[in-house]
Amino acid sequence: MRLGEILMAKKLVSEEDLDKALELQRERGEKIGKILVDLGFIAHRDILAALSEQLQLPLVTIEGTPFSAPELQGLSPRFLRQSRCLPYGMSDQGLTLAMADPLDFETIAAVRGFTGMKVQPVLAAENELLEAIDKHYGESAARQDAGDEFGNEDGKADLEQLRDMASEAPVIRTVNAIIASAVEKRASDIHLEPYEKTFRIRFRIDGILYEQETPPKEMKFALISRLKLMARLNIAERRLPQDGRIKVKTLGREVDLRVSTLPTLYGECVVMRLLDRSAGDNFYDLRKLGFSQQMLDRMEFYTGLPHGIMFVTGPTGSGKSTTLYSALKRINGADRKIITIEDPVEYQMDGINQIHVNNQIGLTFASGLRHIMRQDPDVIMVGEVRDRETADVAIRSALTGHFVFSSLHTNDAPSAVTRLVDMGVENYLISSSVVSILAQRLVRRICPQCRQVSGTAMRPEGYEVECYRGRGCDACNGSGYSGRLGIFELMEMHDDIRKHIMANEDSIVIAATARRLGMRTLREDGWDKVEHGVTTPDEVLRVTQDF
Repeated sequence: MRLGEILMAKKLVSEEDLDKALELQRERGEKIGKILVDLGFIAHRDILAALSEQLQLPLVTIEGTPFSAPELQGLSPRFLRQSRCLPYGMSDQGLTLAMADPLDFETIAAVRGFTGMKVQPVLAAENELLEAIDKHYGESAARQDAGDEFGNEDGKADLEQLRDMASEAPVIRTVNAIIASAVEKRASDIHLEPYEKTFRIRFRIDGILYEQETPPKEMKFALISRLKLMARLNIAERRLPQDGRIKVKTLGREVDLRVSTLPTLYGECVVMRLLDRSAGDNFYDLRKLGFSQQMLDRMEFYTGLPHGIMFVTGPTGSGKSTTLYSALKRINGADRKIITIEDPVEYQMDGINQIHVNNQIGLTFASGLRHIMRQDPDVIMVGEVRDRETADVAIRSALTGHFVFSSLHTNDAPSAVTRLVDMGVENYLISSSVVSILAQRLVRRICPQCRQVSGTAMRPEGYEVECYRGRGCDACNGSGYSGRLGIFELMEMHDDIRKHIMANEDSIVIAATARRLGMRTLREDGWDKVEHGVTTPDEVLRVTQDF
């Protein structure tokens, strides 16, 4: 029941009085209980009793010396006062916290994060809470009020951050606005970076960082605390890096944010990777990643094989995970058991069993892969092969009737063979298990709203092609680009290449043979997209400059 209905049922207010209070609530935006008390229609204690019944929480009286315990020593009086809360007791269920507003979940989460204990809220009168705090913490509260608003710069402002994050609406609105702006601008990452004299916020859009309008430097502790609390991190710990995750709904879209904090000289640097869950069905589609028709046909062939291993290679941020997810999505059906082991799980897919690596408890890629084999899978995806142990288990899985997808960090497709050999994988295992290797990069796509002819350029093959560029418009925020697509290099494991592997030939020899057998390089695929007016020569050269 609503609070007003409870009060009317108890005959504490009339319907006429309640209607007047509701009309004022629409104007002021205040709580109905406060308005009823202000109008003199009801006593404050009666409101509290009705709230206790509505929330099914005990109503307590604050009297005597406040409860204390070693776990609570760092809770500042200023935080208690701003949050209108006070520790009331402790039991097997956790810490009992007396609160003027037991629905203040941010304060509950803040206290839980600071103490490491479960928090059981109970209801108490606001004036009693404030009187108790002033009576027993008066001197320390006065000292804090005399200090800096957000604490000093030497790492001792933890509880001030906690208080600001938990209780100040402007901070919450600012964080929500930052996330909404990042989603609206199609950002893949949000960077919050504190410096000595500035506080910088940047968005990575289509692989490039752009500086954004920044709130005052004095808000940096509060903003970072808010984000850490949302990610369920320990907001009192500012000396060690932490990782967490946030799920939000903004602009009508469900977004996962992977949060990473790093202690720096002037505070914690926070980076958030945005994973748009709403875009999953459209985004993870092999046909929309930038493959030519010929290469798409080959990719569809390889993803349908019953056994073998396919590697996707490239540096961090080159779209490897997107390609792997797209391949899995294509073959995800009731007739296949698909299991992935990832670090971390970036996108949750229905119908696929996904495992998150946890090195702290010994769940590594290699150990997890061994357990996966006992689950009778048809297809396995290993997020990344980082060492010989993982490579050996993955390749032997491919040799025993499973199809395996995985990724490597190499510059091009032929170098993946050399990388596996350097790890200590036997040549015969590579030649008999690997079916293909895909190298890739991401280039920015010319904005279709402002695309125009920019002249001609000479292809490496020696002939000129017409080029396009984006002049910059509102749709692309003046950059001339909108979105990204892949350029690819697919090396298929023909018999001649297998012979080179068995002979322990280097990547140059393997690359020459692959080229003779029809492999197109990353740069050639990029120039094809330039010729089709999809991207610019500068973009192709930018992402292939290591060749």
